[in-house]
Amino acid sequence: MKRILIVPLLAVMLFSSCKERYSEGEKVGNLIEFTRKGVIWDSWEGRLNMTQTGMNTSGEPFSFSFDNDRSDQDSLINLLYQAQAEGWKVKIRYHEVWGFLNIFSNRGETDYFVDDVYVIDKDFANAAKRFMGERSGQVIDTIYVVIDKNEVRQQLQNK
Repeated sequence: MKRILIVPLLAVMLFSSCKERYSEGEKVGNLIEFTRKGVIWDSWEGRLNMTQTGMNTSGEPFSFSFDNDRSDQDSLINLLYQAQAEGWKVKIRYHEVWGFLNIFSNRGETDYFVDDVYVIDKDFANAAKRFMGERSGQVIDTIYVVIDKNEVRQQLQNK
């Protein structure tokens, strides 16, 4: 008799603990992937290379989805598609679901769903233009130079 009561009680507890907005937040960075994919349910999926004070972080990219249960996100999808093509820096507002609300990945591959998208910087990939006032050239990569004082002294003594 106890087993008969325990199973429905556990099921009710499990389904009642599901939350649509388990957490909310914002991430800033550049899109490194934005695709429509899926086996049974197609969804828009993306990965954001997060930035901190203008520099790329070395952490794991933030993976997110667009909710298949919402039909009002076409303008946000188009904005992110253009941001990826142009290399824009964006801020993504999102919420995370918890529990069985996305157990079959029918809403998206991740549990992080986009609520809004803001373009932070349309010229993020070319910082040299902003700071030097130039309209030519482009930033390709960051170079770090390490100077070994002992090696410099040794080379000066050999001359």
